[in-house]
Amino acid sequence: MKTILKLFTMLFCVVSFAQTTVKGKINDNTGLPLPGANIVLLGTSTGTVTDFDGNFTLTVSEVPPFSIQISYAGFESQTIEITSNNQTLEITLSEGNELDEVVISASRTPERIFESPVTVERFGLKEIKNTASADFYAGLENLKGVDVNTSSLTFKSVNTRGFATTANTRFMQLVDGMDNSTPALNFPIGNLVGMIETDVQSVELLPGASSALYGANAFNGILFMQSKNPFDHQGISAFVKKGITSQKAAGDNEYTDLGIRMAYKFSDKFAAKVNFGYLHGTDWAATSEVDSDTFGGTRATNLNYNGINVYGDEVSANLNDLAGGTGIVPDVFVSRTGYNERDLTEHKAESVKADWGLYFRPIDGSNFEIQYVGKVGTGTTIYQGTNRYNIDGFFQQQHKLEVKNDNYFLRGYVVADRAGDSYDMVFTGININRSWKSDEEWFGDYINTYVAATLGGGATDEQAHAAARAAAETGRFEPGSEEFNNAFDRIIKDPDLATGSKFQDQSKYYHADGNYNFSHLIDFADIQVGGSFRQYDLNSLGSIYTDFDGPIKYNEYGFYTQLQKNVELNDMMALKVTASARYDKSEFFDGFVSPRLSLGLTLNENHNIRASAQTGFRNPTTQDLFIGLDAGRAILVGSAPDNLDRYSRDYTGNDGNTYTQTGAAAYNNSYSATSVQELSETGDPTVLEIANPDLVSPEKVTSFEVGYRGKFNKLTVDFSTYYNKYQDFISSEVVIAPLYGSVTDGTAIAAIANSDFVTYSTYTNSDVDVNSYGASLGLSTKIFGDFDLGGSYTFTKQDFDQAANPNFETYFNTPEHKFKAHFGNTELFKNFGFNVAYKFSDDYFWEATFGDGIVPEFHTFDAQVNYKIPKLKSIVKIGGTNIGGQEYFTVFGSGYIGSMYYVSWTINNL
Repeated sequence: MKTILKLFTMLFCVVSFAQTTVKGKINDNTGLPLPGANIVLLGTSTGTVTDFDGNFTLTVSEVPPFSIQISYAGFESQTIEITSNNQTLEITLSEGNELDEVVISASRTPERIFESPVTVERFGLKEIKNTASADFYAGLENLKGVDVNTSSLTFKSVNTRGFATTANTRFMQLVDGMDNSTPALNFPIGNLVGMIETDVQSVELLPGASSALYGANAFNGILFMQSKNPFDHQGISAFVKKGITSQKAAGDNEYTDLGIRMAYKFSDKFAAKVNFGYLHGTDWAATSEVDSDTFGGTRATNLNYNGINVYGDEVSANLNDLAGGTGIVPDVFVSRTGYNERDLTEHKAESVKADWGLYFRPIDGSNFEIQYVGKVGTGTTIYQGTNRYNIDGFFQQQHKLEVKNDNYFLRGYVVADRAGDSYDMVFTGININRSWKSDEEWFGDYINTYVAATLGGGATDEQAHAAARAAAETGRFEPGSEEFNNAFDRIIKDPDLATGSKFQDQSKYYHADGNYNFSHLIDFADIQVGGSFRQYDLNSLGSIYTDFDGPIKYNEYGFYTQLQKNVELNDMMALKVTASARYDKSEFFDGFVSPRLSLGLTLNENHNIRASAQTGFRNPTTQDLFIGLDAGRAILVGSAPDNLDRYSRDYTGNDGNTYTQTGAAAYNNSYSATSVQELSETGDPTVLEIANPDLVSPEKVTSFEVGYRGKFNKLTVDFSTYYNKYQDFISSEVVIAPLYGSVTDGTAIAAIANSDFVTYSTYTNSDVDVNSYGASLGLSTKIFGDFDLGGSYTFTKQDFDQAANPNFETYFNTPEHKFKAHFGNTELFKNFGFNVAYKFSDDYFWEATFGDGIVPEFHTFDAQVNYKIPKLKSIVKIGGTNIGGQEYFTVFGSGYIGSMYYVSWTINNL
């Protein structure tokens, strides 16, 4: 055993000869200790943090005299000169304000948020500890201008400035520099496989276009999450939360969330950390039976009923067409009876995640660092895209190798996912029905019974339809029955959507990026250069993409430069000029240059005005390019040039002939869906409009922003306003492709009249103007001494003529008015604090492929009280979200969000 310990020590410990030790204690201006304050050897990244009692010990190889810098979020930093070994310090930090906090994301270099050239929102350690939300990620919803679209308890999608669904492909999420997007879906899936709360160092959010520095996906905002470095944050910290979720549809259910962080600095050259998190609860149940096709429709009143959270009733047919147009049955559509979502899922919410990191600083006296970071996570949740999906055992992993110092970084990482036992609930319902009775048999029974009841039995139309449905439903698999359970178990394991519903994927992408800052070499200005490369490897085994014959691979790359110059105008005024430009190139499209110019005018130490103009762009996503998925309502077919003919299916027309149709028909021989609907209502073929959408190309935005940050005595103000002008706006368009005939010469009208057509959802660009504009105002102050009071108002508006473009949906999905406020005190009396948060959202119209509808306005209150136990280095928090119990939703078609009540215990989280 001794030999093993010696070998372990030799492998993981590097001896260094420390020459100077500094000890001390850091308090705030009221005499209370500041745990987690940073102490850094000036000019390096060598440092430590204070413990729960505000004490620290720093050992360095430098010989006095030298300087150390002490900083803490929300307090003014201090620089202290060390003149002797074993020096002991007693330091008091004066409380500052949020304008003193340092951000990195705006310019890829540290700068005060006060001087940032663009709008930045920050969520630091103080905010994380004091949030009234159940966890730090949910707390982001309290930031100014931020929307959080909640698909389920553990699947939240962050959005800024509009244009998003739950699949927010316009927004980027970075964790320690790694893109957190899933390779299969091409967008972040919240914090399902993200960060452990005790390891979060800071969160920064850039709303709006940031392509000039961060590339094609940084189109409508970026969320930066930075973890704690084990060189600076050591020890064991942990938390456990227990509580309940309460919802009318699902009842009261237990909720558990726990995490642990272990970090150790073996020497000045080597440190390591490990994190683990586990969450278990019951999801917000989606139980809407509202008819998605007919306002106010029910199964009792609408023969073609299609309930929002009822699956299987998407299958419908025209009775007269099925009867050969004889007229013995009415010319109406009838749908099969579906199954409620609660019959097809347990509404389980679970997340298990872990990460680890090895950190090396091989050069004495240098902040040069080598990192290896690994992350894995698995989870169960509900995702709402074109359909509703039960994500069961979804697994994602990331591995990163990075070298860095103050002047540069070079990193490479891989992100891979695996779908696990996930399945599509819409096709589960459809195929349970079909496993009992085929569509042909069901509609045949329906028609025969209807005819018998009307021609031979003298029944009214209403009575005949009721008798027909009852006869067709005879023997239907009832939820909970052995037949139902057997069919369900078989279908969710079958990836063929003709007979099953399993969601398959094993995709990945490889990414490399680097940056060099020449500020230490050039005095004229801060100049940076950098670039990135990404290769996609799509592998859904033909279930999502058209990768029937093997993985689809393609790549994109880019490089950028930035110049930043400070010009002193006088003793008080200064102008900061920031100019950036980035060139990006996708394998399928021409290259694109994204410039940005921003000016920041500091009037004095309390007032700053900023203005910026920039362009951004985003490449079409993997789904825009290569999807080939029959989603029931429509076939989703991507528009990469070689994808159109990769998707191919055989169809039997009502004329009895078999036709082979490829995805190319959607783009080259199609009518608009609205005009086909108008034809069915009027019978006038002249209303048909040729669609033939163009193949998708990159989307562009030109953004203008003006802002102000300032302080009036105790009042801090942050205001910004923007205008975005989009070009080649990417969205989907539903089209109808006839099985035979040409839409250009009118010979396809017969196919449309005979219902011999296929419905597609295509990916294309709008040739109409799509613009948006808005403004945000944030205020914060101290009242009654040391009580924190703050609030924000955000106005967001879309400028798009929907009436003139009925076939095009922008998916703006953002309330016009939002208001948020918070009130609290971190030290109401000794060791006791509290915080209350309020949110208001105006009603708005939700557009998505799953369904369109109104999201009503809502008001929510969250609150928490906390008590510090210094002897145990712990904080106990009791809190609740939506404590008024007024249930609401932020995504049309998802479950209502109820209330959550919890008690948490956090230990040693500095």
